[in-house]
Amino acid sequence: MNRGFALTVTDRPSIENALNSPAYRLAALDQDFLLGDSTRGIRFQLEYMKAEETLRHLGIESTIVAFGSARVRENDGNGWYESARAFAKLSSEQSGARLTKHNKHHNVIATGGGPGIMEAANRGAYDAGAMSIGYNITLQHEQEPNPYSTPELTFRFHYFNMRKMHFAMRAAALVVFPGGFGTLDELFELLTLRQTGKMTKNLPVVLYDSKFWKSAINFEHFALEKLINPKDLELFTYADTPKQAWQALVDRGLHIPKE
Repeated sequence: MNRGFALTVTDRPSIENALNSPAYRLAALDQDFLLGDSTRGIRFQLEYMKAEETLRHLGIESTIVAFGSARVRENDGNGWYESARAFAKLSSEQSGARLTKHNKHHNVIATGGGPGIMEAANRGAYDAGAMSIGYNITLQHEQEPNPYSTPELTFRFHYFNMRKMHFAMRAAALVVFPGGFGTLDELFELLTLRQTGKMTKNLPVVLYDSKFWKSAINFEHFALEKLINPKDLELFTYADTPKQAWQALVDRGLHIPKE
């Protein structure tokens, strides 16, 4: 059958053509294949497995998650950066994050691994001599990890939903500093998991800077309009100082391991 190849019966094709063909690449080493549309589910699975394997290997049992804007800067006048840093230092010292019991670590600070509030919280854990996690993500405008998250616990994600899953899986508490759409997305994701019972464990949630949050979102209006149950307002509380935020987590049942 003539398929358009200019060959005669005396021609002997070179094996190099096959060896150099994309079809001959091992699937696991073929980047074009691995980054194609049909392997999206595999990439999703790999993002789960790589971080999970590392977290298990290093004995990370639970985390205190800190969310907040990437646009906040140190000494910018609002004090949010300094507060996030002070809270993370205090919680790392008081929560047992520096303790290792049976090679397990509890209440380790976890952030999105980027600049702003994320950097501040990782920096506070660093100040305390504790490890911390950075769940960084690839964005259109490249976001590099901040230098304070523990290198062995600094991950890079492509998928927002897998990144959020890792945030939720080990979260023992959540402190949310002022932020934009990304911060709101992450906050409401975890509140919804608690509200719907998908996350059955206790999860103390603190919104930092009551004036900001009460001005930004009228949570009570949702209850007044019967769009949420009034008891849903008990899923979170407010704090205005690092010490208040820490105490609120304790009062709401944060588990602190004993030495």
